[in-house]
Amino acid sequence: MERIVAIDPGTTRSGVVVIDELTYRPLRVGKFENKDVVDEIEDLLPANKAVIEMVPSYGTGMAAGKDIYETCIWIGRFIEQLSCCCDVVQLLQRNVVKMHLCGSPRAKDPNVTQALVDRFAPGETNYGKGTKKTPGFFYGFSADIWQAYALAVTYLDMKKEGKI
Repeated sequence: MERIVAIDPGTTRSGVVVIDELTYRPLRVGKFENKDVVDEIEDLLPANKAVIEMVPSYGTGMAAGKDIYETCIWIGRFIEQLSCCCDVVQLLQRNVVKMHLCGSPRAKDPNVTQALVDRFAPGETNYGKGTKKTPGFFYGFSADIWQAYALAVTYLDMKKEGKI
C-alpha cells in the first residue's frame, strides 16, 4: 500500500494526515506538538511521499511576523526528517490547494472543507465524520487536519494530472 503523509505546519502544533495513495482514505489523522511530529516521524511511515504546506511569499515589502518565521523553521525541520525516509518531499502553497479544490484562491477554509465532503462523503451528515460508534470517512477531523488532508488530495490529484 502506497501512503503519503501531509503536514499543515503551525508555530507549535501541526495537523498531520497519512492517507492511502490509491483510495485517498485517511489512515491516521491528528494535531500534534511539532516536537512530537519530528521525534516520531517514523511512526507516521511507511510513507514514501510527503507534502508540506509552504508559507507564501509576502513580496511587496509586507512584513512577516514572528509566527511566520517560527513556522518556517518547523517546515525546515520536517523536511530534514522526512528527507531521510521519503522518496519525495513536496512543498505546496495554500493558494494552490484552494485553487485546485475550489477554483478560487480566495476560498476560505469552510469552502475547502465542503469541497472535500462533497467529493468523499456526499450526502453524509456531520461533514462525513460519523460517530464514535459508526465512524465516517472523516472521523476525527478538525481544522488543521482538514487542511492537511486537502494538501494531500491536491498533491495526489496534481501528480496524477502530470502537473507535479
